[in-house]
Amino acid sequence: MWAAVSVCWLGAALLAAGHSLPRLRLPYRELLGTNRSVLFFGHRGSLGFRSLYLDEYRDRLFIGGKDVLYSLLLDRASADAKEIYWPPLPGQTEECFRKGKDPGHTFSLDPASVEAGRGRCPHEPSRTFASTVIGGELYAGLTADFLGRDPGIFRSTGTRSALRTEVDQRLLNDPKFVAAHLIPDNNDGDNDKAYFFFTEKVVEAGSKEHAIVSRVARVCVNDAGGQRVLVNKWSTFNKARLVCSVPGPGGIDTHFDELEDVFLLRTKDGKSPEIYALFSTISHVFQGSAVCVYHMADIREVFNGPFAHRESPHHQWDAYEGRVPYPRPGVCPSKTTNQPRRQYGTTKDFPDEVLHFARAHPLMYKPVYPRHRQPLLVKTDLPHHLRQLVVDRVEAEDGQHDVLFLGTDAGSVLKVVVLQKTSLATTEDVVLEELQVFKVPVPITQMEISIKRQMLYVGSSLGVAQVRLHRCESYGTACAECCLARDPYCAWDGTACTRYQPSGKRRYRRQDIRHGNPVHQCLDQNLTVDDYESVEEKVLYGAEDNSTFLECVPRSPQASVQWFVQRPPDEQRDEVKTDERILQTEQGLLFRKLHRHDAGVYYCKTLEHGFTQMVAKMALEVIASEQLAHTFHRERGDKPQRMPCPEPRLVPQAPKTWFKDIMHLINSQNLQQVEEYCARLWCSSRPHHRKSKLAQAKHALASVDVGKKGQMTKPHSGKNRMPRQASAT
Repeated sequence: MWAAVSVCWLGAALLAAGHSLPRLRLPYRELLGTNRSVLFFGHRGSLGFRSLYLDEYRDRLFIGGKDVLYSLLLDRASADAKEIYWPPLPGQTEECFRKGKDPGHTFSLDPASVEAGRGRCPHEPSRTFASTVIGGELYAGLTADFLGRDPGIFRSTGTRSALRTEVDQRLLNDPKFVAAHLIPDNNDGDNDKAYFFFTEKVVEAGSKEHAIVSRVARVCVNDAGGQRVLVNKWSTFNKARLVCSVPGPGGIDTHFDELEDVFLLRTKDGKSPEIYALFSTISHVFQGSAVCVYHMADIREVFNGPFAHRESPHHQWDAYEGRVPYPRPGVCPSKTTNQPRRQYGTTKDFPDEVLHFARAHPLMYKPVYPRHRQPLLVKTDLPHHLRQLVVDRVEAEDGQHDVLFLGTDAGSVLKVVVLQKTSLATTEDVVLEELQVFKVPVPITQMEISIKRQMLYVGSSLGVAQVRLHRCESYGTACAECCLARDPYCAWDGTACTRYQPSGKRRYRRQDIRHGNPVHQCLDQNLTVDDYESVEEKVLYGAEDNSTFLECVPRSPQASVQWFVQRPPDEQRDEVKTDERILQTEQGLLFRKLHRHDAGVYYCKTLEHGFTQMVAKMALEVIASEQLAHTFHRERGDKPQRMPCPEPRLVPQAPKTWFKDIMHLINSQNLQQVEEYCARLWCSSRPHHRKSKLAQAKHALASVDVGKKGQMTKPHSGKNRMPRQASAT
């Protein structure tokens, strides 16, 4: 019951917040056509993408795929690609088959020096893992055995002895590793720590079911294991829970427990990055995603706080109140932690009492809460799931704004700016763009951002895309359109919407990220783009007493639409009155039953924050029922008198030629030719197709889009969109 109350409250809160649709949707072909996106699919037809590594120092992008490695230039991701083909060695495929696995591979760039991959990468590329390289050593969180039952955090490839976590469910219980990062504590290098972010299963007291929680764990980089206890095992391992939840009434929070991705927004000193974490919920009641931001100071405070303790699995967790041995379990041997008479140069010098305590108490009692104890962003109204996250802190006219790029499981990327309200604890998120990066809806599995080059690198099973972070000219040609975009990257420079430059001239620069108010920013500019004569007019035909549709989709889903009509000979434009017969939909104006007096010129205007724009102009002509009565007798209930079919040797018409025929028939106004044409369609079809053929002819006759020059336009065939011309059904 409490879960239902919490979810209902969450839904009401989100509804009150008024979460927005993307202001601009850019389809796959438009991204390619405007050179905003460049795709790389490998040289062998199928990349089998697995991982990205962005090296801005060497100006290269490294891509790991199936049996292949690529090194690409950052500025031209598809040019000058260097390839290392890395197929399985003879006999390895057969060995995997014998062990009951799909084909698996052990790779090496140098055949003369083959090293085992155990503890460095999972046996199957589909298994999650996280890794980072620190001082030439590889720190990796993964499952090390062939069956995926031996999870651990490993250190290898260096000159020191390899380390790993003990095989103990108290340390790691079926973890899913998400990220690993080096985050120094201070200027003392001996205090450096590697942080791991993951989810794992827990069983609470009195419950038989597993729950999923998110964790942050850390180990000291200079950890050498114990001398007699925890030999070749981590002696400084600690972990704490990461909480990302929406506070609810009565202390019942709505939790987002499934950690999807982590991004570190680095600071200049490197010691206090802001940690952005993307979560999803695994609730059966509702589905959604949230982004929470954590301060390193809060994480360190939790690790310096009380340890968690319980007498047995049947007891509740509590704070440990006994004596904690020195040096405190989890600290690194360094000048900072040493005392004058208690010097420890390595973890091998730690007393056994310390190591026994560390083994028995890996969990911290207090959880880590996000900034302001609530998410920065919550999304429960999306048709897809959020999987990846990168962040760019952008300098704008009114200060700094964090722009989030969120990769989905449908091949798209959402570009979102989060604005702090007057109260620091409240935010507003504005979805600036939805970029359909890949043609088909495949999950995005990794993203990297290059601030230096203003590029986003997006990986999926299909390949890798290089996407520009912004393209200001796509917002429009008016000051108001640029202002309404609310994009921190863009500003109106007096003549066009261009990249915002903090050092640029302030005289002409117009930008309003917080409010997007064009009336305030563009009062002396073109606030209106509603010239009735500048919009190209389309002539549409609709059949009397049939349904007819006029399409008008605003470029911005956040804009409202108004319809006006001018009926000859009156020059006055009146707002269209909707009722049960005339409906206004998201895609346009629907006449459920067309009347003769509906004929006229229709104007579609959009309104957004005081900015009006003429979008479409359509002259609707109504074909009277008397004109169609002779051809379509069923409209009056008469029995049709069909013309006799000629001999079967009649050759059917070529596909799609009937559009030209219908155009000719309408121009000639010869109803006898209409009858003859319909008969040809009827006779050239097989019996079970005749009904649909006749319906096609009837639809085409009543659904013709004729331009000013009398040229016919074929009905729009795009999926999930209403036709651009009037249609009769």
